[in-house]
Order: sequence, then C-alpha cells, then structure tokens
Amino acid sequence: MVNLHLQQAILEVIENQLRANDPPETRQTLDRLLASGYSREDALKLIGQAVVTEIWEVMSQGKPYDAKRYIKALNKLK
Repeated sequence: MVNLHLQQAILEVIENQLRANDPPETRQTLDRLLASGYSREDALKLIGQAVVTEIWEVMSQGKPYDAKRYIKALNKLK
C-alpha cells in the first residue's frame, strides 16, 4: 500500500533539493535519468528511493546524515 502523504513529503524533499541545487548530484541524477528515457515522474520516484534509504539510515539505525552515502545511492540509480 502506498502512503500518499509520505510519498508527497519525499517528492517535496526532492523538489527542494532541485530548487536549491543542494546537493547538485540530485539535479545531475534527474538529468541523467531523463536522458536515459525515464519520465520525470519515474525519475523522481527513483531518486525518492535514495532519499528514503538515507532517511531510514538516520531514523532507524541512529546514523547521522551522510551526504557521501546519499550521493553514492544517487549514482547507483539506473
């Protein structure tokens, strides 16, 4: 089951990153995925997986936010 409120919050995080260009790898990943043929919606969902993974590490594992770990996750998206 999809939690639409959570999905909207994750998309908002991504849009904020894109607007601020912080980290710039979010925009680079979006551009790369779009160039690979993904729709914008599907590309954002893929990026959302990296966001959720990082949130999970922080919230459930008690790890601090790690920009390098997040960027590594973005770079793995295909």
